[in-house]
Amino acid sequence: MNKKVLAVYYTQSGQLKQILDNFTAPFTQAGITVESVFIQPKNDFPFPWTTPKFFDAMPESVMGIPTDIEPFQCKEPAYDLVIFAYQPWFLSPSIPATSLLLHPSFQAIIKDTPVITLIGSRNMWISAQERVKSILRSAGAKIVGNVVLMDRNHNLISVVTIFHWMLSGRKDRYKNIFPYPGVSDKDIRDVEVFGRTAAKHLTENRLNELQDALIAQKAVEVHYNLLFIEERGSKLFRIWAKIILKKKNRARWLVYFKYYLLIALFVAAPIILTVFSILFKPFLSRSIKRKKQQYLALN
Repeated sequence: MNKKVLAVYYTQSGQLKQILDNFTAPFTQAGITVESVFIQPKNDFPFPWTTPKFFDAMPESVMGIPTDIEPFQCKEPAYDLVIFAYQPWFLSPSIPATSLLLHPSFQAIIKDTPVITLIGSRNMWISAQERVKSILRSAGAKIVGNVVLMDRNHNLISVVTIFHWMLSGRKDRYKNIFPYPGVSDKDIRDVEVFGRTAAKHLTENRLNELQDALIAQKAVEVHYNLLFIEERGSKLFRIWAKIILKKKNRARWLVYFKYYLLIALFVAAPIILTVFSILFKPFLSRSIKRKKQQYLALN
């Protein structure tokens, strides 16, 4: 019987659609039916962003508060595999991603169904993925694979380039000095390799072995320096989000958060990470290895 795959996604810039199209190409080539569904918020998020609009998305992103999405139609009542493609916002699933995950119609589709998560990220994705995994499990989905594409430039450089892209709408070299922002064109093309692996495991009914194969291909990697920053940042983001959601003068508090974030990224995080790397990291190799394995795995 012909296998059927549902691929769902939301994108502003179009990058995630490129990633998803290349990832699913081998499925189509293998004779598998792939149905792509774009998730449209009723009140969409602008692209390019404005600075106030971008930071205004932080509290709801971090606290997992959904927004209304337009009705979506799926051709089949059930699928052999669902590919859930999403982006992290503020170390959390994007608001459209959370809105879909919590939608009753989507939860009915993924119940007892294998799911692959496909992430297009700046570089910090683990906190968002842990949230996604929790919601998927609660809905009865079977998580069988995770593929992560991210900006490979240095963390601070990618902050500059991603803001240039988000606020200008141009995926070019800022001032002709900085590298191109986002996931590289090469990585977007090469994601087809991981799609080929996933399609092969689906056709051979071996999805339970897929994640090990993806890890071996480095479809997902954990970089501990980024994880170190992210673990602390996600906790602080939740504190900020809870405070801002209670404030009547929300816009002012979002400005405070913006300056906190810039100081944290460019001043505090490098200092703390340097001290940790010199004084503590050499003695924590076993713990670091265990954490990496924890986040590479699906359970």
